[in-house]
Amino acid sequence: MSSALTDLFPQPIVQAPMAGGVSVPQLAAAVSEAGGLGFLAAGYKTADGMYQEIKQLRGLTARPFGVNLFMPQPEYAESGAVEVYAHQLSGEAAWYETELGDPDSGRDDGYDAKLAVLLDNPVPVVSFHFGVPSRDVLDSLRRAGTFTLVTATTAEEALAVERAGADAVIAQGVEAGGHQGTHRDIPETDGSGIGLLSLIAQVRETVGVPIVAAGGIMRGSQIAAAMAAGASAAQLGTAFLATPESGANALHKQALTNPLFARTELTRAFSGRPARGLVNRFMREHGPYAPAAYPEVHHLTSPLRKAAAKAGDAQGMALWAGQGHRMARDLPAGRLVEVLAAELAEARTALSGGGRGE
Repeated sequence: MSSALTDLFPQPIVQAPMAGGVSVPQLAAAVSEAGGLGFLAAGYKTADGMYQEIKQLRGLTARPFGVNLFMPQPEYAESGAVEVYAHQLSGEAAWYETELGDPDSGRDDGYDAKLAVLLDNPVPVVSFHFGVPSRDVLDSLRRAGTFTLVTATTAEEALAVERAGADAVIAQGVEAGGHQGTHRDIPETDGSGIGLLSLIAQVRETVGVPIVAAGGIMRGSQIAAAMAAGASAAQLGTAFLATPESGANALHKQALTNPLFARTELTRAFSGRPARGLVNRFMREHGPYAPAAYPEVHHLTSPLRKAAAKAGDAQGMALWAGQGHRMARDLPAGRLVEVLAAELAEARTALSGGGRGE
């Protein structure tokens, strides 16, 4: 594990930034206080909203933490496909007694304004999803004392991350819950994602920067496996989604271990970009014909998802979850870090031969 990372958080455990109200300051603080690296998700927030959460988090912990940004997305040319999808969702809007959202509500997620805040008020770590920032951006953050990470889903993307000057790469396997952090959204590659252990090995042979492994990790033994494969730390999202500090809807937390939601799939139904979630009615009915149009589809379905949550209908919600969701534990976030660290230590002992009674 690189010294720069080790100095930031003693346990190689990163709480994934989960947008949509899950990664609240209380969750990030609990993880950081326990020796992991807590994260805030700036996605779908205003620059001021992000800043207020950073201030709140700093009031809860003096330990290092991170903030995640979404990269601006290129223009989507086929507006007709979004209009067709809106027509197909009209029945959902009527059912939930709400209006569909405006698909043209913005493409850059306030990226420049958020960067300005993070340069004026530097935080220990900033990570990026859905693409690679410019070298100027990464250099500016480094000069401000910020450690930078960028998500990659292939070895080629990891190489682009290294060449741009990021301090580390988050290798995101196809097992991961929520949005795949592909640098370009290419529908032809849907379903061709790489499993985490294979991805770590490929990235390790391609780049020299530290690797943070992400995707389906729920136990300390899995962290040990990822580190044995070449990762410096592991990023866990679904494992922390179930904690009491998480801001996830109670229905979402319950669904993780509810036998009614037996599996996950990657879908474009809710956002227009591939994201892994628990298979429910909305995904089954709309996933097959949802267009590749992010963030237009995200904006379009936002009122539907909110209305479903308000109605207590998990079948209409985006229940993001990784493939290990059935292994979720209802533990306080700090305690979960402690348990993961103990499992990691035990697994490392076993891997080194210390568990054979020799």
